[in-house]
Amino acid sequence: MNRTKKTALAMTFSVLISSLTGILSAQDRVVESETHRFVEVAGGVWHVSGNGSIHTMSNAMILEGEFDTLVVDSHVTPAAARALLSSLSVITDKPVRYLVNSHYHFDHAHGNQSFPSGVEIIGHEFTRAKLNGEVGNVLEENTFRSFSDPVPTLVSNLEERTSQESNPTRKAELQEQLRVQTDYMNAISEVNPTPPNITLQDKMTLFQVVSGGSREIQLLHFGRAHTGGDVVIYLPKEKVAFTGDMMLPGLAYMGDGHVDEWPVALEGLKGLDFEVWLPGHGPVMRSKDPISNFQAYLRDLWDKTGIMYNTGTDWEDAAEQIDMTNHSNNYAQITAPGVDPRAIRRIYQLLDER
Repeated sequence: MNRTKKTALAMTFSVLISSLTGILSAQDRVVESETHRFVEVAGGVWHVSGNGSIHTMSNAMILEGEFDTLVVDSHVTPAAARALLSSLSVITDKPVRYLVNSHYHFDHAHGNQSFPSGVEIIGHEFTRAKLNGEVGNVLEENTFRSFSDPVPTLVSNLEERTSQESNPTRKAELQEQLRVQTDYMNAISEVNPTPPNITLQDKMTLFQVVSGGSREIQLLHFGRAHTGGDVVIYLPKEKVAFTGDMMLPGLAYMGDGHVDEWPVALEGLKGLDFEVWLPGHGPVMRSKDPISNFQAYLRDLWDKTGIMYNTGTDWEDAAEQIDMTNHSNNYAQITAPGVDPRAIRRIYQLLDER
């Protein structure tokens, strides 16, 4: 695969997700810091995203209690996590007590090391195994490399475009993009994967003291899906679920997924009583319809890839040929045959294991 194609592939995920728009409720309170945007979807429950001034790549969730704060996911680099921690002062003065990792992927867990030593990090057993090196080296695996290796080329391209731009407004925009991506490129080298020190297998329940009582926080693993250790953070009283990358507004990255098991795990998510769900990328969501749409896509992709596998087609050719345009009504970016080759390579690996 040539360098230009790799760069476009690595950036596709964030571009597609950033193009999606959500619907804020009239009750949602929005607070901004220099680097982050906080949307309060229930009392003391905040959906957090970067505002573009620093590369965060993923969302976070903040649960503000009477005496402490719980954070879900730590962004893509230690620098991004430090910016998140600094930004918390715009919504709370309560110290962080817990950090929960929804899964092990770099864009959600590579800020772990920036949290103070007294903060307990909670995640699935598989997430710990990945981040402490028991199961591979996350810094050398295809997922991290396929997104991170193209960044220097992106920076170089932005430098060239900036130098050639004559329109002052557009030039200023490119300069800001260049600054953010250069900072991100430089921050990657600081990463020291830091695993959870408290783990769960299927379920863990925390209770956070809040004004007038306590908040029940359920950490739930419904089975292998986006990774081998996805955790949904569910608040039954507030009827809010943080889904990480197990469920997104658009198509999720599948390079480490268990595509055949994923739809079953999503049945567990659908069984929860929630009115708002907060994805690992994209806006606040208030409809469960996308869950069924994604289940249908996953099942269809598995079946179509299986046909290619059984006919002896190599995974790269299969990625170019597989036609998912029958799902274009739900996913506008699907306009022609072809899917992310990292997804097809992963499905082939799963089929080889059988």
